[in-house]
Amino acid sequence: MLFVSGIIILVKKQPKIVCLGGGTGLYQVLLGLKKYPVSLTAIVNMSDSGGSSGRLRQDLGILPPGDIRRALMVLSTFHLRKNTLIKLFNFRFNNGELAGHSLGNLLLAALTQITGRPDLAISEAAKILEVSGEVLPVTTDKTDLVVRLADGTIIRGETNIDVREIKPEVPIAEVYLSPSGKIFPGVKGAILGADLIVLGPGDLYTSVIPNLLVSGVCQAIENSKAKLVYICNLMTKHGETDGFSVSDFLREIKKYLGEAGKKLSVVLVNKKIRLPVSVARWYKKYKSEPVRLDLEKVEGVRVVTGSFATSGRLIRHDPSKIARVLVKLL
Repeated sequence: MLFVSGIIILVKKQPKIVCLGGGTGLYQVLLGLKKYPVSLTAIVNMSDSGGSSGRLRQDLGILPPGDIRRALMVLSTFHLRKNTLIKLFNFRFNNGELAGHSLGNLLLAALTQITGRPDLAISEAAKILEVSGEVLPVTTDKTDLVVRLADGTIIRGETNIDVREIKPEVPIAEVYLSPSGKIFPGVKGAILGADLIVLGPGDLYTSVIPNLLVSGVCQAIENSKAKLVYICNLMTKHGETDGFSVSDFLREIKKYLGEAGKKLSVVLVNKKIRLPVSVARWYKKYKSEPVRLDLEKVEGVRVVTGSFATSGRLIRHDPSKIARVLVKLL
């Protein structure tokens, strides 16, 4: 409450929204929500093992910086022109020993070695980029993502699961972390203090569920008073979610949430996707198709449907439309 010139003004605290995920899906959600007067926390999956992130992880023994870099960039309020900043931190060297590395990843790697702790490195990068909100690693433990296929085959490493060449036609039966990871303390506090927790969108087994595999995450969600929302994917992914419907995605999310699955109250589902010919051709090439709508099989959660997709080179969730719905849920 503020008292100004004889007038009492009630000041309401900003609602706290926590987003769990990784990759492009998390980026899109943050991009939409940052335009609203809310307190944002991005909790980022730490199991990435491919590309620049994978190489830095292997060579320097650090946490994978790629998804952290994206989250920091989208929440940055740095005075440089936004396009310049994005180009700078996304810039990838194309020759020499640095070929394939992005400048943003190298900055986070350097800050990790300077500070001696990955969480401090992220905190320092957030100061440099004048980040509005908070970006946290779901765990600071070094761990690998592992899947067991329906025929018993074991595949280790996120990059080997994300673009699967080993028996891609065999469904995933189970996904787990090896060794196990413990929740980063700041993540526990953010979840317990949240008003709204958002899961997804993103690759089910390599972006969203890995956060739920970290010890303490589901327990924190279960104990939080926040409303829990899941944003269902627009398209299936070959080797991960072939032939999946909305109820299939929800089944898997609830499976890994465990007792916290009872907290899941809302799922956002895109009604219909009209793919431009060129885009449809691309998805067909990679054996991906729109997620089937079997809403009659969805029970125990409120389904919010809408036109949430936007088309470009690929189909993505529209940041503005998703954010508008999420803020209304508050």
